[in-house]
Amino acid sequence: MMLKVKTPKNARVKRALEKRAPKLVENGRKTLILQGTKTSNILNTVLTEIFHLKRGNAIRYTRKNENIRPFESGGETSLEFFSLKTDCSLFVFGSHSKKRPNNLVLGRTYDHHIYDLVEVGVENFKTMESFSYDKKLSPKVGSKPFFAFIGEGFESVEELKHLKEILLDLFRGEVTENLNLAGVDRVIVCTAVSSNTVFFTHCALRLKKSGTVVPRMELVEVGPSMDLIVRRHRLPNAELKKEAMKTPSEQHKKKVKNVSRDVIQGKIGKIYIPDQQVGGTALPHNAKGMKRERREARMNPEVRRHAPKKQKMGPK
Repeated sequence: MMLKVKTPKNARVKRALEKRAPKLVENGRKTLILQGTKTSNILNTVLTEIFHLKRGNAIRYTRKNENIRPFESGGETSLEFFSLKTDCSLFVFGSHSKKRPNNLVLGRTYDHHIYDLVEVGVENFKTMESFSYDKKLSPKVGSKPFFAFIGEGFESVEELKHLKEILLDLFRGEVTENLNLAGVDRVIVCTAVSSNTVFFTHCALRLKKSGTVVPRMELVEVGPSMDLIVRRHRLPNAELKKEAMKTPSEQHKKKVKNVSRDVIQGKIGKIYIPDQQVGGTALPHNAKGMKRERREARMNPEVRRHAPKKQKMGPK
């Protein structure tokens, strides 16, 4: 049977579909933050503060979701539906149980299907309000953070390498080529304490005088901070990873005829002019040269005397 292709009914739906369609330069990634059936007060605060750190590029669902069970077959359907509905390619899912208390699942989607997952437990959590600092140092909405990953575990341990990739995608925002250093006002520091434990903290940058042009920078902890204990993780399979890592070829520009570029001279163009037929060019009846000769003849009496006289034409 042939698959039925649905066409948009109006211009608004058509624009929405074009916005979600694949592009050469993709839009910034959005994050979906939601929770399961049971949560704790600590976990609710963690989800809320992650939402504040991602303000502008995140969507927060506060209702309980019973059918979402990551790492289980059939338990990811609702999560993929919400990803498609909100057009989010990143998600943070929180749940709480006796076996896995204060549990966070961080993951990515490809084509609105689960790509990979990392499950961590939250311990020693401190909120933003528990830190005393000048409120002028609070990070501004939309600013891009620096990242500092301290420890050899991020290069040698598979679980920590995977967690590092997801944390980078989660907090880095849109990819930019040019950066204004005045807008970089915060740092996210991740320290590998052990092979399965990462200390996560959020700091603000304070610029101080150093006696030179380059200011001295100090870190002021503004929160939140917590220990992330890696419990489970699932890597994408090789075929899915190969398909997701494909980079689209750029659209070839239409070649302009007779135009080339040189490193030294820059843009060089050739102009072709057809042969001019000078013999067939029409000249004016009273040429300027003839007028000049008549004017000189009137002024010079010698030329006027020897010039042939006009003969009067009369009846024979």
